[in-house]
Amino acid sequence: MRKIYYLKTCDTCKRIIKALPSTEGFEFQDIKEESITVKQVEEMHALTGNYEVLFSKRAKLYKEMGLKDVNLSESDFKRYILEHYTFLNRPVIIVEDQIFVGNSPKVVEQAIKALSNE
Repeated sequence: MRKIYYLKTCDTCKRIIKALPSTEGFEFQDIKEESITVKQVEEMHALTGNYEVLFSKRAKLYKEMGLKDVNLSESDFKRYILEHYTFLNRPVIIVEDQIFVGNSPKVVEQAIKALSNE
């Protein structure tokens, strides 16, 4: 599977996608227009082993809902990601059995390297 979950209105997502050596053969899913399904989030979880990695603690709603003051469980992270697209740490780049979550320079570098080695 080759897939990128992103927001087309997000400049950071656009910059990272543009930096990838090739996006040929990738399926793109704008998570605002096409909601993430339970199956999709479970596929991501199978690759990360952890819902918290997929969860964005930078989301405006995270602060607004006071979630930073709550001890969230794995099932909470999954539920919030499914409830609102803003909770997915993005972009999520899946290349076969590898997953790259978020926009940290280290993660972006790893994704670029993985795609460069193909």
